[in-house]
Amino acid sequence: MHVLAQSAPTPQPIEAPPIAWRAIAPELALLVAGVVVILLVAFWPRRRSAAAVLTLAGLAVAAGLTAWNWDLEEVGFGGAFAADGITRYARVVLLAAGALATLMAWHQARADRGAPPETFGLMLLALVGMSLLAAASDLLVAFVALEVLSLGLYVLAGGARRPGALEASMKYFLLGAFSSAFLLYGIALVYGSTGTTGLRGVADAVRDAGTDQTLLLAGVALLAVGFCFKVAAVPFHMWTPDVYQGAPLPVTAFMAAGTKTAGFAVFLRVFAGALGGLVTSWRPVLAAVAVVTMVAGALFALVQTDLKRLLAYSSIAHAGFLLIGLVAATPEGVSAAMFYLLAYAFMVMGAFMVVQYGSTAGGVERTSLDDWRGFGRRHPVAGALLALFLFSLAGVPPALSGFWAKYFVFQAGVDAGLTWLVVIGVLASAVAAFFYLRVVVVTYLEEPAPAAAGVSPAPLLGVALALAGLLTVAIGLAPQVLVTAAQAAGRILA
Repeated sequence: MHVLAQSAPTPQPIEAPPIAWRAIAPELALLVAGVVVILLVAFWPRRRSAAAVLTLAGLAVAAGLTAWNWDLEEVGFGGAFAADGITRYARVVLLAAGALATLMAWHQARADRGAPPETFGLMLLALVGMSLLAAASDLLVAFVALEVLSLGLYVLAGGARRPGALEASMKYFLLGAFSSAFLLYGIALVYGSTGTTGLRGVADAVRDAGTDQTLLLAGVALLAVGFCFKVAAVPFHMWTPDVYQGAPLPVTAFMAAGTKTAGFAVFLRVFAGALGGLVTSWRPVLAAVAVVTMVAGALFALVQTDLKRLLAYSSIAHAGFLLIGLVAATPEGVSAAMFYLLAYAFMVMGAFMVVQYGSTAGGVERTSLDDWRGFGRRHPVAGALLALFLFSLAGVPPALSGFWAKYFVFQAGVDAGLTWLVVIGVLASAVAAFFYLRVVVVTYLEEPAPAAAGVSPAPLLGVALALAGLLTVAIGLAPQVLVTAAQAAGRILA
């Protein structure tokens, strides 16, 4: 026993990787702001305006730090965190979505005294998870970030005292936990075949002829299931309509823009980057998922009579269009998808803001299409903005951001030899245009609803709407500027 004890090797201490403080500065700012806001509302729950102001201040600091880090190209924390083009672009979209959602939540807090004050702090903490997910260069970091953002959204979806909120939260939680199990099992299989969870190591192992391809492909399939759930791709979209309808409007808008941006950022990084060497194996499967997602999202939206559910199925269809950029698996496809996410964030959040403006008088959401008959005639400016966002979501040319977003994604698909997939995308866009136009027809050409409620004064929401509308048009008038900026996102550090 004594001899064995003496001959036993001395365990080597585990060395912690150096902390890349500058690279994670924006996330640290969001985390500190989120903790401060949570503590504020815990002790002074009625200080909602102060919480909103602190939230916007935290977002402004994070935006300033993002600008300070704009030229930083670094893979820190032992290869677990990538400060690169995708990270920068995703941060811009996420911070903009967070600012607009904060203005929406602030308006809701002023109109409805029963609105939960924790919304602001939870949004900031969810943004931390979203930003870390977009920057994750390690599968375990991606999993942890995914859980951080999901936990915040579970609570946000069910925090309001309104019909359907708790049901939406429970459905999101149960299905989210189910998808997390798939993702974690996929990470385990990838680790078993490659010996690493770092994306650089996985990319090297993919190119190594000695890697167990069967085990690796099984892990890739499970990773795809987990990511497809987060981006609401069919057939993993079941949670989306119910959660969008049951959650409060600011939370729904925040989820529509933020979750999709973070989910596709990591999806692109893992599949078009680390697993790019296996593109011939996973491309046919994800191409089929893209087809089903585009077609099902457009067809199911045709029969919806609730605006929130209609926009939910619209979100599913747009996930299919974004998958074309992923399936292309080229730098052009990645940059086109990132530009699409930027344009989509302002379009969809703008549409939800108009819905909030017209449906929350007296603290009661009115999202049935029957309640919106004649809305454009009663509220000309808000009706025009809703038409603007819907036309952009439909991809109506030529001066709206939605048209250019689809154009660049479709062009990347054609250049990658996926013309058949682009043709299906164009046909799905034509079908989708019908239900967007249907809403415009209801708001302008039908007689006003007899019991239509007036709207409350909304200066904060007006500011957010003006910003979203201006950016939707500005991006459409000068898309090449932002496309050029997005090209850096095509050079993935993995």
